[in-house]
Parts: sequence; structure tokens; C-alpha cells
Amino acid sequence: MLLNGIGAPLRIALFRRIWLASLATNLGLMIHGVGAAWAMTQMTSSADMVALVQTALMLPVMLLSVTAGAIADMFNRRIVALLALSLGLTAATTLSVLAHFSLLTPNIILAFTFLIGCGMALFGPSWQASVSEQVPPDTLPSAVALNGISYNIARSFGPAIGGVIVATAGSAAAFVCNALLYLPLLTVFFLWRRVVEPSRLPPERLSRAIVSGVRYIVHSPSLRVVLWRTLATGIGGTSILALMALIARDMLGGGAQTFGIMLGAFGMGAVVGALNVETMRRQFSSEVAIRICLLTMGIGIGVVALSRTPALTAAALVVAGAGWMLAITMFNLSIQLSAPRWVAGRALAIFQAAISGGVAIGSWGWGHVADAIGTDHALMISAAVVLLSPLLGLWLRMPAAGGRDDQAVDPLADPEVALSIKARSGPIVIEIEYRVDQERAREFFGVMQQVQFTRQRNGAYGWSIARDLADPELWTERYHCPTWTDFLRQRNRSTQSERALHQKAADFHLGPDPVRVRRMLERPFGSVRWKDETPDRATTELLPVQTNVTSGT
Repeated sequence: MLLNGIGAPLRIALFRRIWLASLATNLGLMIHGVGAAWAMTQMTSSADMVALVQTALMLPVMLLSVTAGAIADMFNRRIVALLALSLGLTAATTLSVLAHFSLLTPNIILAFTFLIGCGMALFGPSWQASVSEQVPPDTLPSAVALNGISYNIARSFGPAIGGVIVATAGSAAAFVCNALLYLPLLTVFFLWRRVVEPSRLPPERLSRAIVSGVRYIVHSPSLRVVLWRTLATGIGGTSILALMALIARDMLGGGAQTFGIMLGAFGMGAVVGALNVETMRRQFSSEVAIRICLLTMGIGIGVVALSRTPALTAAALVVAGAGWMLAITMFNLSIQLSAPRWVAGRALAIFQAAISGGVAIGSWGWGHVADAIGTDHALMISAAVVLLSPLLGLWLRMPAAGGRDDQAVDPLADPEVALSIKARSGPIVIEIEYRVDQERAREFFGVMQQVQFTRQRNGAYGWSIARDLADPELWTERYHCPTWTDFLRQRNRSTQSERALHQKAADFHLGPDPVRVRRMLERPFGSVRWKDETPDRATTELLPVQTNVTSGT
């Protein structure tokens, strides 16, 4: 039954191997977290320093995710994943050696935890963006949920195992286990023979790729809503994770094993939540489902704040974990199903930055609050924040769930040009003339406002729409692209839904002649060579050769 539902992707050998190996690596990270947090509680009584362990692990994801996403879209995702895992393995091994020789200090723990987080930040976008290459499109939501389940199975059992390891062999043994559990995932990615589809256009430079990813998000209203809601959820709900060691030590009077069991309870709840993602998506709209998740999580955090018995606290953590995992998985799915393949790594990276930034900021903030007024009062404030956060839906309503908006099947043919033009030639100015019935002018203008977003997020700038004063039926759409190559990228980045929107705009056009398109090379002062013998730095550049393409405007 499981393999016919959420477990269907596990029938695919490649996904199954990567999933099992990632489970082992996630288990190692959970064991590391227990070892680092407990080592910190032995070195300092400051709640702020204990909470900073979580911040050190997640802050790199916030700081580096956008760059990591650009790298994932520019280069072979398998190679990027191998390099990222190697970085994490090196940091974990070095920390193990330092712990063995009793050279650890709070700052050293934070520094190497930060490096492990850097490996996670670089690995995450490459791994998540490659999921669509490992499974068929209809099983992608289940695959995303399974990856969340992998993390939370590790969260369920890893902390308990970590607590036993720390209690019996010390924090150094926990760090060694983390290092060893990197090896299965490194091996699987090393053996994966990924099929790479070569692009006919040269890759973007890293700085331009980062700008392209940010621009896509800025001009995608639905994705912006998801990211703001993700950030708010991370800030409000991370108190339970940041203060878990203090809950175990101060509120429950326990030790490392109690800490591990409490983390395990939260992780078990997260697994339960992930298993019910499809049920929530079928029965409720995205906004209603997120509200239910947040209310569930807020109630769980509130009960933890009031409880002083391990059994009640564990039960409340199961409830909070289910709400947390459901919310994060649904945010993740919204990004995965909305971002086209060319920018998938960057979109997922920005999502990671939002959730990790929320966790990092929240961990730091709730640690300060706990130091000032106590752990239980900090948790009560956090519960109130999470319970009130569904009100954000009044201004930032979650977009409706849909199918994957992937790249269009066939690329467009390159336009014919009579002017000698190079790959770097630019700026390119595009003008499209529409003749529209005056009675439909308002309707046409509304469609063009949607077209504006598609042009801008795919690479255009300076977009405008103008109406001729002497001929009111004549409308002119105008926008720029930095270079000829950027224009070719821009026109072939449109997804199927975007091309359908462009066709909808073209359908307003009247008359026997088609929509008129002008593509012009803008010549600002200083761009033209003064003399014929002046060398042209772009003469050695070749435009890409294009085959098997369809025509288009």
C-alpha cells in the first residue's frame, strides 16, 4: 500500500539508494547536533551559547544558499553535491580529532558546526533540484515528502542514539559517528551516472546567475508570498528546537538521554506530518492547510511551555513536530511545483535561505529571551506568535497548489538578423505592436500586466506598454535585454503556462497581419567604433548553433 502512495518513488532504484544514504547522513547530523549542544551545556551555562549551536548550523544556509543555488544551476549537480559532502566530511573529521585531544572550546564547536552548515548549504540546492531528474513528474510531491521523512526519521531516532552515545562515550564519539555517516551518500553520488543535457547557450557567470535567480523571485508574486510565510514560520516556531537542550535540562531535570528522547518525539511527530502531506493537499486549500499546521504547532509549543513531566512534554512535541513538518513540506512543494527547471536550484536555495534564516534569527532571538525571562516564558511567547501567525494570510495568502510549471518542450528558433551581431552585442531592444479593439482595451491591459512579470523574471528590464495617441487601437510593448545571448535565454526560458499567456495577449490582435515584432540593437554614445580599423573585442565570439527548434516570436 505504501509503495502505491507516498512511497511510490522508492520503487526507483536511484532514488531509493540516494534516499537511504541521505537517511544515514541525516542521522549523523542529528547525532552531531546532540553532541555539540550537550558539549556546549557542559562548557557554559548560557542559554544564548547553547542556542547558538542551532544558529551556527543554519546560518550558512541563509548566507550561502543563493550562491549555492546558482552553482547548482550552472554546473553538474552531481559534482557540486560531491564537493559539498566532502566539505562536511572534512569539518566533521577535524572536529572529531580536536575532541579526541580535548582541544574543544565553545568557539571551536561553533566554528566547525558553521563549516558543516556550509557543506549543507552547498549540498541542499543540488540535491533538491536533482530530485526531479530521479523520479517521474507525477511522483515529485511524494519524493519531496519522502526527503522530509528521511530527515525526520533521523530526527526521531538520531537524537536518542546521540544521547546514548554522548552518555556512554562522550561528545567526541558523536562527532566520529557523524563523520562516518557521510560516507554512504558520498559513495552513492560518486556512482551515479547522471545524464547531462548540454545547453546550446554558454553558462551564465556566477554573479549574473545569482541576479537572475533573485530577479525571478522578485517578479514572481506567488513565490514571494511563500518565502515570506516560510521566514515567519521559521522565526516563530524554531524556539522548540533552539531551546530543546534547556527544556530537557532545566524544565524536566534530565540529562543527555532525556534531551535525545525529546528531540526524537519532535522528529516522530514530523514523520507523522510528512506522511499526511498528500491528505492535507487533497482535502484543504494551501492557505487553510497552512493555518491548520500553524495552529497545531502553536498549541504543541504552548503545552511544552507549561509541562514539567517528560511524558506530557513528549506528547506535545509530537504534535508540534507534525505541524512544523507539514508546514515546511507544503512550502517546499509550492516552490518545487512553481519554479521552472532553469532556475529550480536558485528558487530552492532562496527557499532554504528563508527557512534557515528564520531558524537562525529565531534561535538567536529566543535564546536571548530565554536568558532574560526564562525558558518557559520564552516558549509561551513563541506559542502566542505561532498561533497569531495565520493572520498573515489576510495580506499574504498562499497561492493555489498546481502542477509543475516546467520548461517548455521545444525551444524557439533564433530570429533571423541581417546585421552582423555577436553574442555580447547589446543592449537589445524588443518592441511588439498589437492592434486591439478599443472596447477590449482594459481587458488587454490586465493581461499585459501579467505578461510584464513573465518578461522581467526571465531576464528583461525596462518593460513598458504604451498606447498611440493618434491611433488608439495601436499598443506597443517594449523591453530590453543586456546582450543578444541574454535575449536568447530570455525568450527560451518561458514555461508552457507563460507561452500560453503570451498567446492570449497575441489573440487580442486585430487585422490580417500578424503581431509586429522589432528587435533592435541599441547604440548608446561610445558604443560604436570610431574607425573601421579599431579592433572589435567580440569578433572572436561565436553564436551558438541551433538545431531541432520551433519557430516563434
